[in-house]
Amino acid sequence: MAKLTVKQRNATPKSKMGLPGRKKSKTGSFPMPDKSHARAAEMDAGISEKKGHITPMQKAMIDNRARKVLAGK
Repeated sequence: MAKLTVKQRNATPKSKMGLPGRKKSKTGSFPMPDKSHARAAEMDAGISEKKGHITPMQKAMIDNRARKVLAGK
């Protein structure tokens, strides 16, 4: 998985973000411009939920968006 630059991350459409409203937060917004980032977002969401940084509902949103990216939709 290639690292996203700030410019690339800012250019990522909201439809490719796990939590589109969380641009500047402790856990980020989980960008998913490609399949490798989608897999990483799923993994990071699980960790963030266990630490209490995101809610179970937010994790479900991230997982749902990641599945769409992984399915090529």
